Amino acid sequence: MNIVVAIKHIPSIADDLPVKGNNVDFDSVDFVLNEWDEHSIEQAVLIKEAVGGTVTVIGVDLIGELDNALHLALAKGADKVVKITADDPAADSHMQAKWLAEAIKGMGANMVFAGVQASNDLDGQIGPMIAAYLDMPYIGGVSSIEANGDSATVNKEFAGGAGAKYSVSMPFVAGVQSAPKPPRYAPVSKVRQMAQSATVEKVAPSGDA
Repeated sequence: MNIVVAIKHIPSIADDLPVKGNNVDFDSVDFVLNEWDEHSIEQAVLIKEAVGGTVTVIGVDLIGELDNALHLALAKGADKVVKITADDPAADSHMQAKWLAEAIKGMGANMVFAGVQASNDLDGQIGPMIAAYLDMPYIGGVSSIEANGDSATVNKEFAGGAGAKYSVSMPFVAGVQSAPKPPRYAPVSKVRQMAQSATVEKVAPSGDA
């Protein structure tokens, strides 16, 4: 089972966000892994533990701060990490989705996960746009996924506490709302170990969207 998780690093909402011109002063804030992407990683690792396989975590490095999030992903159970070296804070969701899809295209993924939203980009379109670029089906609002050979049983949440269960053929893209279990804790010592020993694969972004 080959699972790819697309992540995003976002400004920490625990801090004040200083403004520079018409945007956030990115040099003055701390960046953290998007909350819903943590659930995506947890869901991927749970599937790997259940049926075997590999978890690859990939993200766009817009400002040179992604490595910490990638090391955290490794400490949580990812097998491989990749960063797209964009270094472009102005890149919008459409551009990021194109870059991610181009990098994911050659990975032979059975499943691609992305957080259903991010606190700094609430339209939740990264997952659907990746699916469109990859020409894969998309299902969002996902609360659990179980792999069954060439298909998966996917639980989807709806408003008002309603839910539904679907059988989805692979490959597909899922927008993860929550994992069946809370994201696992990664000790600081393990994250530091990954920072010292792990290899982050670098990929140049593709051309213009």
